[in-house]
Amino acid sequence: MTRGKATSIGFSAVLLWALLALLTVGSAPVPPLLLNALCFAVGGVIGVIWLIATGTLGQLREVSWKVYAAGTAGLFGYHLFYFSALRLAPPAEAGLIAYLWPLLIVLFSGLLPGERLTIWHIAGAAMAFLGAALILGGGLSADASALPGYALALVCALTWSSYSLLSRRFGSVPTAAVAVYCLATSVLSGLAHLVLEPTVWPENALGWASVLALGLGPVGLAFYTWDLGVKRGDIQLLGTASYAAPLVSTLVLVAVGIAPASATLLISAALIAGGAGLAALGGRRKVRPEPGV
Repeated sequence: MTRGKATSIGFSAVLLWALLALLTVGSAPVPPLLLNALCFAVGGVIGVIWLIATGTLGQLREVSWKVYAAGTAGLFGYHLFYFSALRLAPPAEAGLIAYLWPLLIVLFSGLLPGERLTIWHIAGAAMAFLGAALILGGGLSADASALPGYALALVCALTWSSYSLLSRRFGSVPTAAVAVYCLATSVLSGLAHLVLEPTVWPENALGWASVLALGLGPVGLAFYTWDLGVKRGDIQLLGTASYAAPLVSTLVLVAVGIAPASATLLISAALIAGGAGLAALGGRRKVRPEPGV
């Protein structure tokens, strides 16, 4: 598989994540951790079925328990910290901090073997972040009571960026391992739900269909394609391009009539597209070859 094809596959995860808001609205009033448990169960089971169908289930025995622990910590930790941050701080502000993870991926990717961070990568990621900030909401509250939520949102960003970078570092680990990450995350989310939330199931067929769609796409397939993308693709370009998720998500909400259109969307689109372009330029200017190339 070429680096460009792997990057394209990884970017499909970003497009799937753009459907999170719409499908989450459809799944209401299911609380977040219960929704997490249901969706990751679907994503994990689908992964196992695929492995059985392709005769590759045996790959799972070759993966160290330490890798499974790190992968599960990344998926479960990110969502637990994210939901906790939204409870303790204004959602728009906590979401903006949590969405520092693409920028962190770009900045820390220079520490990976075979990667070289350039000014183009940094400028592109910063520009794309500004575009996302316009959509997610700019500015932070001075209210001291929101500080714990802000701190958890930052931990959330560090968790997902670390998970992505470790996935790149452990490039020899088969993407099949993501199925185990999903199943373990489902179990942990279910336990956390029992402790922290009331149990509320989907109210109708639309609610259950939304849960299934989440498990198949944004909270299922997306993690498999992201894993493949960060392992074999251009991780710096993927990090920058990830800022397209809130833009596309908002456009989807506009298309179905849930959110209004605005000039802000055009400005955000220009900034995010420009940032991705700069990151792509940085990728072409790399001079350090990847190991084995």
